[in-house]
Amino acid sequence: MNRPTNVHGLPHPPLALVGHGTAKSPEPGSPDATDPPEDRTGQGTGRPSGQDASAGRPAPPEAVLHAELRERTADLQRLKAEYDNYRKRVHRDRLAVGEIAVANVLSRLLPVLDSLAEATARGEVTDGFARIAEELCTELGTLGLQAVGAVGDPFDPLIHEAITYTPTDRLEQATCTEVLRLGYQVGDRLLRPAQVAVAGEPPAGA
Repeated sequence: MNRPTNVHGLPHPPLALVGHGTAKSPEPGSPDATDPPEDRTGQGTGRPSGQDASAGRPAPPEAVLHAELRERTADLQRLKAEYDNYRKRVHRDRLAVGEIAVANVLSRLLPVLDSLAEATARGEVTDGFARIAEELCTELGTLGLQAVGAVGDPFDPLIHEAITYTPTDRLEQATCTEVLRLGYQVGDRLLRPAQVAVAGEPPAGA
């Protein structure tokens, strides 16, 4: 069989068979060309995007010391506040216990004071006994004992106990006209109310 020849009488070279193991090199710029992966960080370091350059490095010793100092300072401040609250609570409880103890003792002495007041009203407390009675009342006053009830005081049901009530148009409000028995209190604690005779406006509709 005769092979085709060119114009010079030479035979043509054999044609390459596509798809039989002979790969054609892609031209530059063609879609088949494989380009190297683009560096999205723009830095060419090969580190993934968003990774801190200092990641994985231990913190400086100064920063660790400052963090520990802040933590210990906060602990001390919290402990001091708790101790201050505890000390105030203990002080308040001690005062309350002391007031209760004094009130209990003074309550037992009220009958003695009643007898002393009655004897004084009869003129039986004189000379040295009068001085003793005066000093006794002074010492009880230093413990916080105060008498409650006086003639002319507005009637207060919280500290007065009305034994009698006399209607009258001469008074605009209920008033203590006579003290039958003194009342006593220690600070804000009422030991007993004062027994008084009261006069005031007649009841409505009377």
